[in-house]
Amino acid sequence: MAVPSWLERLRAAGKTALVQDGKRKIHYLFEDGKEMAEEYDMKTGQLISRKWREKNTLGGTGKWQVEVGEPTSPLLGALESELITESSSNPIFMRKDTLSSFQWRIRNLPYPKEVYSVSVEEEQRCCVIRTTNKKYYKKFSIPDLDRYHLPLDAAALSFTHANNTLIITYQKPKEILAAEEQLQKELKKIKAANSGDGDCKTQ
Repeated sequence: MAVPSWLERLRAAGKTALVQDGKRKIHYLFEDGKEMAEEYDMKTGQLISRKWREKNTLGGTGKWQVEVGEPTSPLLGALESELITESSSNPIFMRKDTLSSFQWRIRNLPYPKEVYSVSVEEEQRCCVIRTTNKKYYKKFSIPDLDRYHLPLDAAALSFTHANNTLIITYQKPKEILAAEEQLQKELKKIKAANSGDGDCKTQ
C-alpha cells in the first residue's frame, strides 16, 4: 500500500513551526531541497494555505507557488507585475479546502448553474470544467490524490453556483482523512517558535 510514502516524506522533512494570529504555520524542508509552507487554523485544524518553493536552475530560491489558499496578490510582486495586472473581472481560480473535502472556487463566473459541467478525466488524472456557452474551460489536478497514489472518483465530485462563484467540492477519500489526522497529531508535537521569529514572519 502506497499511502504511507507521502506521510513518510513529511515525517522525514525538516520542520519548523510558528504560532501567530491564531494560525499554526509549518515550514517543511525536504531532502531534495523543495520547501512547503502550510498554515492551519488553530481552533479548527483546517488547512488555510499551502505553498511550494524549489530552487531555480541557477540554484537560487524560486518564487512561492500557491497550491491552497488565496492567490498571491500582484501588488506584492515587483513593479512590472503591478504594471501588467489582470483585469479584476477575469475568473479567479483558487483552492480553499474544508476538513472533509477539497474545494475550489472560481470567482467572476456570472453564468447560471446549468451552463457548467464538471467531470473527472481518469486517464489524465484531472477534473475538467466546461460551459455550454464556451465561455470558460479549465483543467485542474488534485495533487493530494497524486501524492497518495489514489484514483479519482467521479462520485466524490459535486458543484454549486452562487454569487458569481462556481464552487467545486471533492470529498476527501478515507485514506487521506486518516493520513491528515495522523499528521495533525504529529504537527502538534512540534515546539512552536514565538511570533518574534524573523524567518516565518508574514510581510
